[in-house]
Amino acid sequence: MENENKSLTEPAAEQTVNEIAQTAAEETQTVVEQPQSVAEEPQAAAAEPETVAEEPQNEEPQAVAEEAMPGEEEPQAAAEALQKSYPVYKTAQEVVERISEIAQSDEDSERQELDLLKSLFYKFRNAENEAKKQAFVEAGGNADDYQAEPDETDEKFKAELSVIREKRQRAFLEQEQQKADNLQRKLEILALIKDMTVSPEEVSKHYQEFKQLQEEWKGITLVPAEKATELWKNYQLYCEKYYDMLQLNREAREYDFKKNLELKTQLIETAEKLTTEDDPVSAFYQLQSLHDQWRETGPVAKDLREELWGRFKAASTAINKRHQDHYIAIKEKEEKNLELKTALCEKAEAMLAEDQLPQSSAGWDEQTKRMLELQAEWKTIGFTVQKMNAKIFERFRAACDTFFTKKNEFFGELKGKYAENIEKKKALVERAKQLADSTEWRSTADKLVHLQKEWKTVGATPHKIGDQLWAEFIGACNKFFDARKAANAGQHNEQMDNLAKKRDVVERLKALIEEPVENMRETLKNLSEEFSKIGHVPFKEKDALYAEYKEALDAAYSKANKGDAGRRLERFKRSIKNAAENISDERTRLMRRLESLRKELATVENNLTFFGVSSGKKANPLLDSAKKQMEKIKDEIALTTEKVNAIDEQE
Repeated sequence: MENENKSLTEPAAEQTVNEIAQTAAEETQTVVEQPQSVAEEPQAAAAEPETVAEEPQNEEPQAVAEEAMPGEEEPQAAAEALQKSYPVYKTAQEVVERISEIAQSDEDSERQELDLLKSLFYKFRNAENEAKKQAFVEAGGNADDYQAEPDETDEKFKAELSVIREKRQRAFLEQEQQKADNLQRKLEILALIKDMTVSPEEVSKHYQEFKQLQEEWKGITLVPAEKATELWKNYQLYCEKYYDMLQLNREAREYDFKKNLELKTQLIETAEKLTTEDDPVSAFYQLQSLHDQWRETGPVAKDLREELWGRFKAASTAINKRHQDHYIAIKEKEEKNLELKTALCEKAEAMLAEDQLPQSSAGWDEQTKRMLELQAEWKTIGFTVQKMNAKIFERFRAACDTFFTKKNEFFGELKGKYAENIEKKKALVERAKQLADSTEWRSTADKLVHLQKEWKTVGATPHKIGDQLWAEFIGACNKFFDARKAANAGQHNEQMDNLAKKRDVVERLKALIEEPVENMRETLKNLSEEFSKIGHVPFKEKDALYAEYKEALDAAYSKANKGDAGRRLERFKRSIKNAAENISDERTRLMRRLESLRKELATVENNLTFFGVSSGKKANPLLDSAKKQMEKIKDEIALTTEKVNAIDEQE
């Protein structure tokens, strides 16, 4: 280019002026043909393009917010998208550390990052305060009495924000001064270019200086927004005049076209790659920079201008469309999230209805589990539309607060009832312990059964102390009944001895069936009398043993060839004789047995009611066994009653 510029001062360059003047004038008019936006065709040469990325406005940086809005502080949807470009912060302390790093460094803080850090900090702090408040309420406190304690993290955060705010203010003032200086320099450049267009004869000599001024102009970016359009138009106007007057040779002109073609092709290829960028927001902002560079790049050959602009415009349109679709999708998601959160509010509010409020501690535990599940589900739902974020959260939080307030009121009343029931059960435990060592079996058993019935009428107590008291109470009862059972063990042993004796008689009858003896009937009569004189046997063995005895006796008489009529008469005589001897004793025994069975049934029934107190809803083999025992006793009572009635009918 230095050689080319040098040749412009030589006579040879002047010989080509008339030949290329018209062509150069037509081509250079297109220097200012730039797109006004990514969605419009190229405009006339004198108009300044309005790219997607506009010049910075004269707006003072907004102060950093020191207070968070009430309610759940959730970032807006745009902040959610921008957060992908920054590290993930999990605590308020990590946010403060990042704020301090920005405040102490020389880096230029980005407004988007500061907004994100503020939003995250107050979200974390609100979550911490909410957790402390929840703990305060669950500990028995009133939500209205809760006061958030000051935290040094808040003061540190505000102090660092103040430092950043001062830095941003200084940077703003410096930027404004830079804009003023840039404006002054651009005005000077315009004056220099204007002076170059005064003398057509000297235009070629100033070409190198003109290019340097153009490069310097491109390097100066920020100027006051209200002056940007006027500066651009004047710059284009004076450049046009300069090119109109410049008698440049065709080779130099084609070189500029070629260089500009390379630059614009690179911009187009970069824009086309952005159409597949994963982050449409990032692609959109990068596109703005490409449009700024496109504006600053000179013209290309006339036959390529429409083609290049068409490619660049198509890529820009695709990027803008993806950017727009991205935010439409975010808005739809936010609307859906609002519907989901509204449904959760309705579920939480429905739990507050009078007919839905639990009346027991177990019911409150179950409802609390449901409420916590709603809160967990709430946390899985993303942001809603900005104007509804605080409102929908306040609605949900109000329902939760009301629920836990009512829960605290219920357990406050229940605590008093528990204390009263504990004292009543302690008194019953003491009375049972006093009776545990008594040997007055009948009267003491009645008293303990009465105590068990009274225990049943006492209300609930906390599980831990309730189980302890029940263990002491039932232990005292069992101590007495075990002692009574041991005392009656002797009677059981006597019945077992009688069982062995009667079995021996049955075996001897069976032996006679196999090997009859002389005087068979007399022998059978003696064995029958011996069987009848033996005392009682265990009740559960009685029927089976008697059936076996009767079968053996009948078989033995049959063996003795005694006729059916004779056998029936003999059997009748034996029955009458045996009945006459034992009927009175048998009825007395049956009545004692019936009384014993009824008491045993009452004891089992009372004990059965207490299995639920200590066992809860879990499967309990002992409970099943007790139920079977109760049914068996009932069956035996019915059978014994029928036997007594049968004896009474005979009398």
